[in-house]
Amino acid sequence: MVCVCGVVIATTAVVCALSVYNGFNDLVADMFSSFDPELKISPRTGKVFDPTTAEFQQVKQLPDIAYFGEVLQDNALIRYHDRQDVAIIKGVDDNFSHLTQIDSVLIDGSFILKDEVTDYAILGVGLSSKLGAKPGFASPLEIYVPKRNEKVNLSNPASSFSQEYAYIGGVFMINQQVYDEGYMILPLSLVRELYKYDKEVTSIELKIADGANISSVKKQLKSILGDRFIIQDRYEQQEASFKMMQVEKWITYLILSFILTIALFNVVGSLSMLMIEKKDDVHTLRNMGADNKLIRRIFLFEGWMISGFGALIGIVIGLALCFLQRQFGLIKLGQTAGAFIIDAYPVRVMFTDALIAFITVAAIGFMAAWYPVHYLGKKWFN
Repeated sequence: MVCVCGVVIATTAVVCALSVYNGFNDLVADMFSSFDPELKISPRTGKVFDPTTAEFQQVKQLPDIAYFGEVLQDNALIRYHDRQDVAIIKGVDDNFSHLTQIDSVLIDGSFILKDEVTDYAILGVGLSSKLGAKPGFASPLEIYVPKRNEKVNLSNPASSFSQEYAYIGGVFMINQQVYDEGYMILPLSLVRELYKYDKEVTSIELKIADGANISSVKKQLKSILGDRFIIQDRYEQQEASFKMMQVEKWITYLILSFILTIALFNVVGSLSMLMIEKKDDVHTLRNMGADNKLIRRIFLFEGWMISGFGALIGIVIGLALCFLQRQFGLIKLGQTAGAFIIDAYPVRVMFTDALIAFITVAAIGFMAAWYPVHYLGKKWFN
């Protein structure tokens, strides 16, 4: 019973830990979806490209493409009164609000790019704080970028920069430092004017139609555009972040598997004691015609039952705990509500994780039962 309880606890921990990592993975994906498109097309070489070619006109006509957005992105110096900071300016067209969920992360102002009179900027909350600029302020932001294809005039450095103005339209917060502190969204026409481009873009952002398969759309795009362009989904756009989370998940799995191994090797002691207790019964079975192979198989099956039943019970308990956590948020992230992005640990159960937990327990349980039966059994059964 002690062995089974140890296996149950360790298996439950594996299922719950992997499910929590899945939940955090989904949480991060939801955050990035507020800013990243479902698909992004960027040049494999070079910085900008022409989005008006026949290939991209064919992309626009694909039935699985719901929205097609042009983006021109680069670094710029942003100044507001006596404060300044270097940020990434992202010039977007009117489709950007359809490509992402930017409206859901606005904490001040509204998503507006331009009106009949002026252009507007949407700032990350960190950048807004650094500059001391908020929607409704009377003064515009000053945006400076180096002039393309011109040498710096050392006698008058200011003449080597292009300058434009934009009023603050809104502030967004994604809870990702790279965006909140370093990005500003501007109208595409304004950014093109800054960098003296006519129609060039740095990337194309796409939203696929409802019911369409992203993998299938990527294959279609690759067949149209060839190898000159990189096509990335949301996970590939943030590959480093998601890979780090996967590494953490499987390192945790290895640590818990080590604990599971220690728990399962109690089977060695349990089977050894069982063999001693049943020594007279073994002689009785042998007198009835049972050979050593059959006797070993009986004790081996006993060891497998300990690990097998422990794994099944642990998985059931783990799934039940994950369901309760998902429905009621039993385990909180902190004492104070609202201190974190979410109040309780997120969970998402994957069938493959439960299967991996069961296979791990079964494999380690087999090895733990095999040793006493085949080595110690030679001394007691012969």
